[in-house]
Amino acid sequence: MSGDHGRPVAVVIPAKDEAERIGATIRAAASLPGVDLVVVVDDGSRDDTQSVARQAGAVVARHFRNRGKAAAMQTGAAVVERRDQHEGRAGAERRLLLFVDADLEDSAVEVGVLVPPVAGGEADLAIATLPPQRSAGGGRGFVVRLAREGIRSLTGWTPTQPLSGMRCLSREAYDAAQPFAAGWGVETAMTIDVLAAGLRVVEVPCALHHRVTGSDWRGQLHRAAQYRDVWRALAVRRLRARRAGRRAPD
Repeated sequence: MSGDHGRPVAVVIPAKDEAERIGATIRAAASLPGVDLVVVVDDGSRDDTQSVARQAGAVVARHFRNRGKAAAMQTGAAVVERRDQHEGRAGAERRLLLFVDADLEDSAVEVGVLVPPVAGGEADLAIATLPPQRSAGGGRGFVVRLAREGIRSLTGWTPTQPLSGMRCLSREAYDAAQPFAAGWGVETAMTIDVLAAGLRVVEVPCALHHRVTGSDWRGQLHRAAQYRDVWRALAVRRLRARRAGRRAPD
């Protein structure tokens, strides 16, 4: 099945301990035009994420221990690739990859706007920009600023929401971003690598709502891990640029 854009789409959802939300997210994503495959990667959950996802109609791959978001994304993409090969899909018949966060619930239906720019050849990577969220987070924007400035300094392009996890990729863009940066650095590194390959990136407003990380000690630890992973991803790409003799854009 393909939508008005004429391209089949696979949704990949990395998930850890999302049993309360994953069912609604899957059902919303599966309703999108062109989506004929939803893959959930249960990244070491200790709750019923795996069984809830299967009951909602997703193909489920499981990491028996938590390996991080980037690893879950790669596992999901590998499942899609095997399905495409088994079904004899090639060229334009290969599924586009639509990465979706597990906690979007019914609002996941809004990510469909990311597909037409990629399916229509206007972009190789489409990134969702989200409206202000219903619940306020406790962060001060340090990680966002680090990622935004890092992308700008290495590519010349300044993203609005550099950490957005909702992304539609062509297979060329996915290949250009390999290997993914570890952990929470994956989105920042993906954007840089796709642009460095000469491919096109766009941001698309998307009316999504998800759980916002709080300001308690768990939230602070999460942000510290994000900062570490983004910093490492940027450091690797700055080193690559220096070795290649490339100057950062003005």
